Amino acid sequence: MRHELTQRLNQIEPKVSEAKFLSGEGIGNEIACYIFDYDAEDELEVRKHVANLISRIETHRPELRVLHLDLLDVAVEYLSHRKFLDKAIKMQVQKGDVAVLKALGRPMDSERVRDFIGNTYHPGNYDLVFLSGVGSVWPMMRAHSLLNCLHTIMNNTPLVMFYPGSFDGATLRLFGRITTERVKPNEKPYYRAFNLVPREKQS
Repeated sequence: MRHELTQRLNQIEPKVSEAKFLSGEGIGNEIACYIFDYDAEDELEVRKHVANLISRIETHRPELRVLHLDLLDVAVEYLSHRKFLDKAIKMQVQKGDVAVLKALGRPMDSERVRDFIGNTYHPGNYDLVFLSGVGSVWPMMRAHSLLNCLHTIMNNTPLVMFYPGSFDGATLRLFGRITTERVKPNEKPYYRAFNLVPREKQS
């Protein structure tokens, strides 16, 4: 793991534990949404760090209620709840990826997933929410489209999304290559987010 990534990961815990971060102080009327971007090849290291981070917070800050949403787990639970999971697996085997992605387009609509998250996990009842698994659910679920509507169920709870790609404060590029695109007519990419720990600028 590169030294820069290690340094950035180590800055997460003190930052998200601060009272002003948890209260949204210093961001005006903006939504408390943060993105920690990283190179896709570092996925396993980041995943391990997130698990250790949650464990440390539970040990040293037990009063801090943290919800971790892995989007792959969310997708599986959601499809099971809708009784689509077995059908989707069977269709993928018989007809391939393109067919199953087309069939899941409407059921996996971001607002439907948002409602399921709100009713099942109640993120607004927590002090902090971590969102991971972005790369694991693409292209079945688009992170920027979900972010566009998640704020309606957050009740001002800070959300940190771990993003395997790049975010320069204006543009999301999944895996460092796939630029955010519109999924619905007139839908704008999600730019109302802050870089949690910005990368060092390359000279």
